[in-house]
Amino acid sequence: SMFRLKDIELAKLGDSDVHVKMLAAPINPADINMIQGTYATLPPLPAVGGNEGVGEVLEVGRRVAALKPGDWVIPATNALGTWRTQGVFPEESLLKVPSDIPVLCAATLSVNPCTAFRMLADFETLAPGDSVIQNAANSGVGQAVIQIAKASGIKTINVVRDRPDLPKLVERLMALGADHVITEEMLRKPEMKEIFKSVPKPRLALNCVGGKSTTEMLRHLQPKGTMVTYGGMAKQPLMVPVSAFIFRDVRLRGFWMTQWRKDHAQDQESLDTMMDTLCQLIQRGQLTAPACTEVPLQDYKAALENAMKPFISSKQILLL
Repeated sequence: SMFRLKDIELAKLGDSDVHVKMLAAPINPADINMIQGTYATLPPLPAVGGNEGVGEVLEVGRRVAALKPGDWVIPATNALGTWRTQGVFPEESLLKVPSDIPVLCAATLSVNPCTAFRMLADFETLAPGDSVIQNAANSGVGQAVIQIAKASGIKTINVVRDRPDLPKLVERLMALGADHVITEEMLRKPEMKEIFKSVPKPRLALNCVGGKSTTEMLRHLQPKGTMVTYGGMAKQPLMVPVSAFIFRDVRLRGFWMTQWRKDHAQDQESLDTMMDTLCQLIQRGQLTAPACTEVPLQDYKAALENAMKPFISSKQILLL
């Protein structure tokens, strides 16, 4: 592996810098893609891994006004390098979060829940009673979509791959507030008509798989509905029937959280609104961390291996 644990010297604390003691940081698919060199943005090497996590402020430079020792912070930018015990970061690369939320919620807040929030908000104007369909519903984003939608009265139809422990997974997603959980195979079955007796056809589809299951999902989208693609786990292109474009005028869009942050760098209000909403949901118990396995930093090799296994239903979190 290209990974090793190293002691490095801390940078000097500049006037606009913040010295942070890291508390916890997850291992996400994008982190692994970065290591493999297959991600769209790659940090210069040697680099510290990890795009997400939570830390506690130990000390601030003399120009830092918004943060003080004891505050909790999460990354505001990509590729911060969160898999470390301590770091010195520029103030603008950090976001303050309430220190009374569970540490695993804070550690997993800046990527998946933000992605889920934006996709539910930015493409279709959804009202209570509307529905959304998504694949890979058991992913971190998928679990956040279920909970954020539920809190807004939006119904979710959740597609997962068939697997040995399917009933257990269905039960877990229903407990999070999923309205329907189905396998990819069921998308083609007549039973779908039953679902649409109690739930309207979705105006929004969220796709991070690609390939055949995506084509099947598209069939159930309302006319003029939108499919947003934010990942491609099947490593296959999207196949869209011509009829979907001509007769139903469906829209295909893409979403990448890193790009949203770049586009809204000057728009503090949008960012604050999103973070406030998500933190309130967490405080009210309506948004929880995904199922996590906590791993001490020295066991990082096992954690990385586990993070790359198929059908993994627990996110590996490094405790720092």
